[in-house]
Amino acid sequence: MTAHTPKVRAKFRVMAINPTPNSDPKDLSAQVILNPVLDDGSEDNATWSKYTPGGEISLWITNPAAIEAFELGRAYFIDFTSAD
Repeated sequence: MTAHTPKVRAKFRVMAINPTPNSDPKDLSAQVILNPVLDDGSEDNATWSKYTPGGEISLWITNPAAIEAFELGRAYFIDFTSAD
């Protein structure tokens, strides 16, 4: 690991929240799909979106509180930093 670990900050928008059917309604789960926000005119996203024009994040979530934290159509920042 180097003394300076680079960080990438990306802006992604929730494109779909797909609930998955379960036999027990208390066991809520969903797939959340996010796509990168391309040049939206904001300075905080310009550099990243210029060089990373495509991609997708797909999350399978079984925590109801975490599912509710996502809103369809809303953009979120995602920070990538080394775990080492």
